[in-house]
Amino acid sequence: MRLYALCDYETLIKKDISLSKFVEILNLHQAKIVQYRDKTNSLDVQKQNLIFLKQSLNIPIIINDNIELIEFCDGVHLGQEDLDKINTNHDLAIKLIRKKIGSKILGLSTHNELEILEANKLPLDYIGLGAYRGTSTKDVSNILGDKLPYLAKISKHKVAAIGGIKLDDNIQNVYYHVIGSGLL
Repeated sequence: MRLYALCDYETLIKKDISLSKFVEILNLHQAKIVQYRDKTNSLDVQKQNLIFLKQSLNIPIIINDNIELIEFCDGVHLGQEDLDKINTNHDLAIKLIRKKIGSKILGLSTHNELEILEANKLPLDYIGLGAYRGTSTKDVSNILGDKLPYLAKISKHKVAAIGGIKLDDNIQNVYYHVIGSGLL
């Protein structure tokens, strides 16, 4: 299993876990990549946290949504609604994003076959696919469960399984297992 660690700042605060402690946990589990998600702090605080993660870990750090922080990390992960905000023509939206981020890592959330087939036409580095199962940290209406391995197989991009993933899960056709609160 390749661990894609989700560092959700709100969850860290709720569980009283410092960023330093989170780094220790990632090293213990040999994380391969980290996505930093922060919906509460200012961009300046997020920037400082990204810099801390970059200095503390020798793996790619991805920012969730905030493309304006791309210079402080190795890539960005976007949801479908984030693309729509840039342009409803997703091909054009991705071209605009690529212009800003260059060759840095670009991931996109997908939830069904149609979104995967559209993503197959886009110059992405991976897709997030889920939710695999329900989770207490995010309201999820679309649970894929046993359909996820089939859907992952139709993606031409690496697949990061999202949503309720546990350390002992073994999901076929998936490149990354995205785990957030399950690490804490």
